Amino acid sequence: MTSEAMPAAAGARPDQERPIDAREAQFLATEHWSLLATRSMSWNESFSRTAMFLSSLSAATVALALVGPATAFGEAFTTFALIVLSIVLFLGATTFVRLVQINNEDLYWAAGMNQLRGAYVRLVPGIEAEFFAGWTLDSPGISRTYGAIDVISGPAPLHLLVTTPAVVSVISSAVAGIMVGLIAIQASMSLTGAIGAGAVALAGGIVLSLAYAVRQSRNYIARMADAARAAKTVD
Repeated sequence: MTSEAMPAAAGARPDQERPIDAREAQFLATEHWSLLATRSMSWNESFSRTAMFLSSLSAATVALALVGPATAFGEAFTTFALIVLSIVLFLGATTFVRLVQINNEDLYWAAGMNQLRGAYVRLVPGIEAEFFAGWTLDSPGISRTYGAIDVISGPAPLHLLVTTPAVVSVISSAVAGIMVGLIAIQASMSLTGAIGAGAVALAGGIVLSLAYAVRQSRNYIARMADAARAAKTVD
């Protein structure tokens, strides 16, 4: 039944003069499902990329365990280890960057779904009482959609360390630390010095990764805000 066939009493909005157009609700729902499907695909890619990295790391560990005794852990083993670990480090770094991008894209899709729920609220005032997710584009609305109210509402410095990109970052930084330690040993550095150099590389990798993630997220949020302001200007 179209809006033209609906009685005036049933089709009129409480806060507006024009009647509700059934096609408007249909278009909004279609867009909502499209964003939901895109968000699901992004998360599937996130899981796949993480699994691929961890599988590669496991295969590299097994390879090193087999080659080590065969080469008596000599120079040949060090060369082989550096080659294999460099590949793992490359996969870890690229996986981390992509995971950061996916998290930012997921924020974009979630904001879009909030905007659509805001349109539902304008269509049917009062229906927001039935929404479990947010319907606004501010921090409380976005955090309600993510279910991360505690993280958004107060300081949560440890939250960065429990995210999937952070886990990949720590593992990749550990791989980098091992490589630096092996290179230091090849350079005739003492074992203590090599361990110290590896620890510095590990800590440096974690700090750089977290700084990159925070900067990218802030830049992405700023671009979203600029796009929203530009859209309002056009309207």
